[in-house]
Amino acid sequence: MRSKGVKMMTDKEIIALYFKRSENAIEQTDEKYGRLCHSISINILNDTRDSEECVNDTYLTLWNKIPPKEPNPFKVYICRIIKNLSLKKYEFNHAKKRNSAYETSLDELAECVSDGTEASDSVEFEELRTAINTFLSELPEKKRILFLRRYWFLQPVKEIAKDYGITEKTASMRLARLREKLQQYLQEKELI
Repeated sequence: MRSKGVKMMTDKEIIALYFKRSENAIEQTDEKYGRLCHSISINILNDTRDSEECVNDTYLTLWNKIPPKEPNPFKVYICRIIKNLSLKKYEFNHAKKRNSAYETSLDELAECVSDGTEASDSVEFEELRTAINTFLSELPEKKRILFLRRYWFLQPVKEIAKDYGITEKTASMRLARLREKLQQYLQEKELI
């Protein structure tokens, strides 16, 4: 924990530490983004040990890729790494099983972005990604954050509802409306 009055390092300062090959880079990354990384990973894996392993692997990946990479924005780069590592670990752990929290989140989203075929078969993945990013950028901030918390960070509806001060049912309805809007948007763009 930082004592009061001690300023947290900026992303640029942390990246500079990686370029200097200072082990303090990992400590500073953990200080600033450790809780976020753990949250993303635990929401996918629902296992503390596996989550801790993925967080450590994230720091190792950062150490190995910076330099030469100079990620901007750093936070997004870290989130993408932890999410991908956690998803790989999840797939490895659940090759023949289903985990309801993770699967439910993806199933909800799949209903509005798919016509029943694989994305690579129905449309170019890049077009779909661009369309979803455009859709999200056009949403009001609160709705965009709600959507991202559920479908990017894979947070449970119960947790989101608590943070928003609403019931789970209300949160679920808002998410359902957002999925419907996304589906309509993608249909209008003739992507599904």
